[in-house]
Amino acid sequence: MPRTVEEILAHADELAQRFEHFEPSPGNELNIEAMNELRAAVVEQSVAERHLLDAIRSARQGGMSWNAIGTLVGTTGEAARQRYGRLSA
Repeated sequence: MPRTVEEILAHADELAQRFEHFEPSPGNELNIEAMNELRAAVVEQSVAERHLLDAIRSARQGGMSWNAIGTLVGTTGEAARQRYGRLSA
């Protein structure tokens, strides 16, 4: 399971590509509606992660502390810094 933001984004992109190019094989009974919902959710997750990273980058450039950012994303400031620090520079 991906842990870092980079891994999450790469994984979401990979899943989106797989769903986009998926060709069901004959004999497989697939729930197309469920598959489309899942594909859409993966794309939404990828977009949300990128949006969050952009917002954190903007917050840091505006002088917001890691403690404040951590509080807003539901973690400690140190955990936020470790997870997003080098990606937001």
